[in-house]
Amino acid sequence: MKISSLATYFLSLTASASAFAPSNNIQIQSLSSSNTQLYSTTEEAPSTSTPSSPPSKDPLLIRAAKGEKTERTPVWMMRQAGRHIAEYRELCKTYPTFRQRSEIPDVAVEVSLQPWRNYQTDGCILFSDILTPLPGMGVDFDIDEKVGPVVEPMRTWESIEKMHLIDPSTAAPFVAETLRTLREELTPETALLGFVGCPYTLATYLVEGKTSKEYLEIKKMAFNEPKLLHAILKNLADSIAEYALFQIENGAQLIQIFDSWAGHLSARDYDEFAAPYQKIILDRIKEVHPEVPTVVYIKHSGSLIERMAATGVDVVSLDWTVDMAEGRERINKGRAMAGIDGPGGVQGNLDPGVLFGSQETIKERTEEILKKAGNTGHVMNLGHGIEAATSEENAKFFIETVRNYRHEE
Repeated sequence: MKISSLATYFLSLTASASAFAPSNNIQIQSLSSSNTQLYSTTEEAPSTSTPSSPPSKDPLLIRAAKGEKTERTPVWMMRQAGRHIAEYRELCKTYPTFRQRSEIPDVAVEVSLQPWRNYQTDGCILFSDILTPLPGMGVDFDIDEKVGPVVEPMRTWESIEKMHLIDPSTAAPFVAETLRTLREELTPETALLGFVGCPYTLATYLVEGKTSKEYLEIKKMAFNEPKLLHAILKNLADSIAEYALFQIENGAQLIQIFDSWAGHLSARDYDEFAAPYQKIILDRIKEVHPEVPTVVYIKHSGSLIERMAATGVDVVSLDWTVDMAEGRERINKGRAMAGIDGPGGVQGNLDPGVLFGSQETIKERTEEILKKAGNTGHVMNLGHGIEAATSEENAKFFIETVRNYRHEE
């Protein structure tokens, strides 16, 4: 890959680790919910799907992500599995570390299913972390329950010599097992969602060593040793592409790529250090699995929407700072400027803070977005992950509001 040519392409828009394995002596509590069925109040309960007997048509969410007109708008929530659910907080007492909860398949399956069972979301997302594949690339990490991810900083050419291409089947067999089990548990009309972190966002952890507010270390590298940063980004892109394919091969029906911290970049630096590496992953997915839709999410991405769309991603996930109608127009503009046929899909974008309001407010704000987005190529979601303090009652009300809404013909 020639970095310069990709960067030049995006700049032209302005003119218009060995894997962690749980210790064998950990006693794994059985959390299988194989007998659990989800019944809609308005739909007949379908039979359970398995990898060997796929449904006759794509799930509602997948059809929307592919740009199809749908009978209603599908809905799920970023971070839907986790701390806002009482069952999850109780489970944390038995499995106190995030890596236990995400890397022991029985536990990860249970956590993934909780919001689906409780709220009837149209998508069930793998419970994992964007850093999970790092050990398989030669980069170990830990997650401090208070500080967050912790990585030994990589700021020299010598420090990146340990990086290598991932073998996902060796690095993350627990992800494969979790995805396969989820496909067996979910009903055919529910989409199984996989996800990966994008190279720039992952690189912020590698270079900074932990979560940051200003990202000064990686910006120092970008401006003083750009070749070193590009080397890190290319290593990450090649491995993350393989990891995304691995998730698809084990049952994921859609891949969302998170470049959460790319929103801290200027347009010029996004074109050089983020977009080309997003495109490596997206192009690889489309090369091998053209039938699988892709979504990109960046927090605080209001200035980058056209650029995000220009990567060729199927769906741009908007944060809550962007008006839905304006966002759709800008997505279409970005695709047209890049020579990509057809309108792009959109996801989002209710402010997570609205879920702390009254149910009247939740309904009004949600339906406003649904009306602006229309019934073609829209997946309803929050504009960022659900907050831990959100009540389950309001989270459920949000999902029910979307499921009950019908577009005017």
